[in-house]
Amino acid sequence: MSSAAPHVTGQDHSGPDHLWSVDEHLEDILTTVRPLEPIELHLLDAQGCVLVDDITVPVSLPPFDNSSMDGYAVRVADVAGASEEFPAALEVVGDVAAGHAEPLHVGPGQAARIMTGAPLPPGAETVVPVEWTDGGLGEGPVRGMRARTLGPEGATGHVHVYRPAEARAHVRAQGSDVKAGDRALEAGTVLGPPQIALLAAIGRGTVRVRPRPRVVVLSTGSELVQPDEELRTGQIYDSNSFALTAAARDAGAIAYRVGAVADDAETLRSTIEDQLVRADLMVTTGGVSVGAYDVVKEALSHVGDEDEPGSGVEFRRLAMQPGKPQGFGSIGPDHTPLLALPGNPVSSYVSFELFVRPAIRTLMGLDDVHRPVTRATLTTDKALTSPKGRRQFLRGAYADGRVTPVGGAGSHLVAALAHADALIVVPEDTESVEPGTEVEVILLGR
Repeated sequence: MSSAAPHVTGQDHSGPDHLWSVDEHLEDILTTVRPLEPIELHLLDAQGCVLVDDITVPVSLPPFDNSSMDGYAVRVADVAGASEEFPAALEVVGDVAAGHAEPLHVGPGQAARIMTGAPLPPGAETVVPVEWTDGGLGEGPVRGMRARTLGPEGATGHVHVYRPAEARAHVRAQGSDVKAGDRALEAGTVLGPPQIALLAAIGRGTVRVRPRPRVVVLSTGSELVQPDEELRTGQIYDSNSFALTAAARDAGAIAYRVGAVADDAETLRSTIEDQLVRADLMVTTGGVSVGAYDVVKEALSHVGDEDEPGSGVEFRRLAMQPGKPQGFGSIGPDHTPLLALPGNPVSSYVSFELFVRPAIRTLMGLDDVHRPVTRATLTTDKALTSPKGRRQFLRGAYADGRVTPVGGAGSHLVAALAHADALIVVPEDTESVEPGTEVEVILLGR
């Protein structure tokens, strides 16, 4: 199942020296990546997926007038003026339980013991809660009913009612939730627990959706060690693959994390080829800059071949900080899109938010693929500086229309990510932003 149109690298640009803008790179990604084909799934398998068609209600909910309380179904006139001093005494003609199918009619001076969700019997006009009665025991107001198996006589005899009830009190009317012919859900809805509950309630066992995209995340670097392993000289723990896999899942994908691959081009190519079978999108991190050991760039720069027109990965320089080096293209027979992100933890996470998350949301078939953006007043004790000609993205803490930088200006601060819920955007034509200035803010986790 192809998740990308054939991608022609370098189109409409001046070549390897072209400095791409953030918007140019994102546009290239979003015009290449396309929504996954719809499939029919059982309800629980469809959780987190995007609905393809509008859903119309085939039957009203509730499908009949029913009681919202445990109590007694009665006629209004029979309990008018009832009080603790002068209770209304009614003959109990039987029980009406949820799922009750036996015909039962409530006539003048009669009551039917009724359970929550049970249909209102013919002749009854209202429901009095059991707490307003003596429960048929003749000993004053009760708190509840005895279990039928322990007190079967409760379905017969007499009951005293101590309060009046208006017409249709404690009655859920037929169609009061949704009516037959109403639109239950719109196409484009992400199916969460409430939506799946509604689909089940109207009798839908399956639904047509775009599946959650499968994203494979792979980090590179011979220096990377897995958590819980011993660190040796020159080694660091692999945090990128965990962060990006979690971020992909948060965006709505089914994400698979691949262990770090050493700096060997052939090993990397082989690993990527092995993973293509379960990928609608590949994400790599590390090895995309200009160093002698930038293995992703070495392995994928010429991955396209004449047998697969449109395949290949192009490596670019973007006018942004952090995250200047980026790669994008498609690989394999299905033109699976691949985004190659920098290895710096903050650079890779910022790049994910700007480029990978929108790609995932596009694969899902969503119309709005971007994080919400707002304006906020910058609160800091000194001006923010930005490299001339680069769009800068700083981690920030946002609240009540104000945003404060987190972790300073350095792009290498992993801990800053854990305390940031926004990205502060400094435009590429701005070299300095003074405290108190209004800035653009991308809100994370929303």
